[in-house]
Amino acid sequence: MGNTFRIEHDTLGDVSVPANALFGAQTQRAIINFNISGLRPRRAFIWSMAVIKRAAAEVNQELGLLNNDIATAITSAAQEVINGQWDDQFVVDPFQAGAGTSHNMNTNEVIANRATLLLGGSLGEYRVNPNDHVNMSQSTNDTIPTAIRLGCLWRLDELLVEVEGLSNALQQKALEFDDIVKSGRTHLQDAVPVRLGQEFGAYATAVQRDANRIRRSTEGMRRLGIGGTATGTGLNAHPEYHSRMIRRLSELTGFSLYSSDNLFESMQSMADIADFSASLRTLAITLTRIANDFRLLSSGPATGLDELHLPAVQPGSSIMPGKVNPVMAEMLNMAMFHIQGCDLTISLASQAGQLELNVMMPIIAHNLFEMMQVMIGAITAFTQKCVLGLQANRARAEGWLARNAIVATALNPIIGYTASAILVKESMVRNITIREVAQEKVAAGELRHIRDGRLITIEEIDQALKDLKRLTYGGISNQ
Repeated sequence: MGNTFRIEHDTLGDVSVPANALFGAQTQRAIINFNISGLRPRRAFIWSMAVIKRAAAEVNQELGLLNNDIATAITSAAQEVINGQWDDQFVVDPFQAGAGTSHNMNTNEVIANRATLLLGGSLGEYRVNPNDHVNMSQSTNDTIPTAIRLGCLWRLDELLVEVEGLSNALQQKALEFDDIVKSGRTHLQDAVPVRLGQEFGAYATAVQRDANRIRRSTEGMRRLGIGGTATGTGLNAHPEYHSRMIRRLSELTGFSLYSSDNLFESMQSMADIADFSASLRTLAITLTRIANDFRLLSSGPATGLDELHLPAVQPGSSIMPGKVNPVMAEMLNMAMFHIQGCDLTISLASQAGQLELNVMMPIIAHNLFEMMQVMIGAITAFTQKCVLGLQANRARAEGWLARNAIVATALNPIIGYTASAILVKESMVRNITIREVAQEKVAAGELRHIRDGRLITIEEIDQALKDLKRLTYGGISNQ
């Protein structure tokens, strides 16, 4: 067997690198030093860094700073990475050296080695140098925050399609369920009637508003500080490099991008990124609430509310035959808990920057891309395997409403709050309906009109209570 390693050199000495690896010495050191989680960078992070490297090579070539052959080789190699050809060569754990130097060098080395091969060289020969050529006019400190922004924008449309698809599915159910009148509940106690369609319409609107919130928060993500290099001064970058990079990145990505008005702020502050993360957290809060409602409304069926029937997608128990659980709502809960945890990490890491740099960017990047991945997958599954197949149990919903003494609220304009409360209490103690109690009181001459003191008639009681759906439209019930 031949030697399975090659020897590379960096400023610390010799390093044994797998013979066929496109990465080099600094990546190998990171593999050894940061054997932490077994996780690797998300595709969005690989893609966004490669886009930056391609743009930088082309801009530096235009500026006369980079040899044409080398620039062309870097551009070709970077495009292969953009296309996903070398994802297996990106191997650095997210828990790594501060700022993301290890991920940046992993990218530089993969592109440099691949470009060297394209020029007829061999792995480790570095006819294209990772630092001098691939990283020209750049620093980890400006490429990583730029890559985070670009990577999020790369998946934005995919995310919004799924979020708005969920909103549309909920709205579809709102229309389907609109004629089902049920008991409203506040404090988990009986409340005045609502339509099941009204509940679902509220869910749909909440999700759509969260989609709008996400879209608004991405505006700050379009503001790039590329070209600030190490601290924001732009040291070792051509004076035109920053503006040309914004233009070229816009062309390569198709995104609407613009220049930061302060390169120092763009490297010191993770506020734009934290704002975007917070918008995802807000959606996670909304979806957690909706999943909880689904689980509650589908509870039972014999001993719960049983107003919703969720699609049965798998058996619910290894010991209880026939049991079916709300597994897609449970999955959504767990996914949203995870996303909220990721946001907390981003919040803590964002405030942990010091002076000219936030060195916690690798974990910010990992958690943000993780949030988007989990959000997209969870919403897609929940929409397709739960919401679209939902069925309402009309008989159970209307049955609960028939037993709801709180419909006495409709009598408030006639007999007043205090008299209505007495009816509710007696109805619940005797386990009979409000209508029955009110009719007894009218027959006994015990109910008087709140405005003029006259005795109430049976017809007035019946008129107020006969159409419970009318109570879901608001207004005064006897008008």
